[in-house]
Amino acid sequence: MGRRQPKQLLLAFFGEHVVDDATGPIRASVLITVLEGAGVAAPATRATLDRLVRSGVLARGRSGRETLFALTEHGTAVLREATHRVRGPRPFDPQGGGWTLVTFSIPEDHRRLRHRLRSTLTWEGFAPIRDGLWLAPGEVDLAGSLGPLRQDLAPHAVVAFHARELPGFPIGESVRAAWDIEAIRREHLAFIARWEDPAATATATSALTVRTMLVADWLALLRADPRLPAEFMGAQWPAARSVETYRRAHRRLAEASTAEFAALVAARPAVSRRTAPAAPPSAPSPTRSAAARPR
Repeated sequence: MGRRQPKQLLLAFFGEHVVDDATGPIRASVLITVLEGAGVAAPATRATLDRLVRSGVLARGRSGRETLFALTEHGTAVLREATHRVRGPRPFDPQGGGWTLVTFSIPEDHRRLRHRLRSTLTWEGFAPIRDGLWLAPGEVDLAGSLGPLRQDLAPHAVVAFHARELPGFPIGESVRAAWDIEAIRREHLAFIARWEDPAATATATSALTVRTMLVADWLALLRADPRLPAEFMGAQWPAARSVETYRRAHRRLAEASTAEFAALVAARPAVSRRTAPAAPPSAPSPTRSAAARPR
């Protein structure tokens, strides 16, 4: 697994601790402290927070000398969508049978929107198999996945189909060309190696930081694995071990990290309506890990 990026860690933090609870804005100093424990310097955290504000995921406010950050309505929607898979019972199983095909047309001068769409499709397990044609296993809930993007997409910009393999036209070669299955296996094994060791949950003095690192790594693994049918994965596919490894580490950290987070929230300054961050209109979506669906 690659080095954790500040964006992954921040999306993991907000997705794990903030999105489901009315905790109010989080002090910048708290976020900086949590990420410093994960090896991210304060300037990198501040720069990433600025980018998340510009993308509409977070809103910034002030209380005295404190800078505060809160999820916007748009950011909440994105992270809630990601949590369905993050916390799901079988996150690496295909969603139904067959295959989902997507083609889209976005003008060249809308590169940022195209990037957001491609990032969303990647999180949902899609990969390009031809120019402009993307494939994902199962029956993807595309309407739900593209929800945060719909207001920015032109009518009929995205066309989607559900299909099945026809006799005489095996899909195996297309699948192996679209996805590097051995690379996906290595991502699973790297996650297992990192988090099966009980010492991994003691890599920082803060249980809250370690839990944030765990969820960031989990989001990266979910993004890497498109949930292909079992017949393509070969013997001893490690996905079930990854799930058990994640849940075991999460259980070990849950009590201490939850208490630590509660103490930090209780210690934050009271925020008046005037100084609390106001949620701006929906804005460009970040890559989905987290969580966010983040790599």
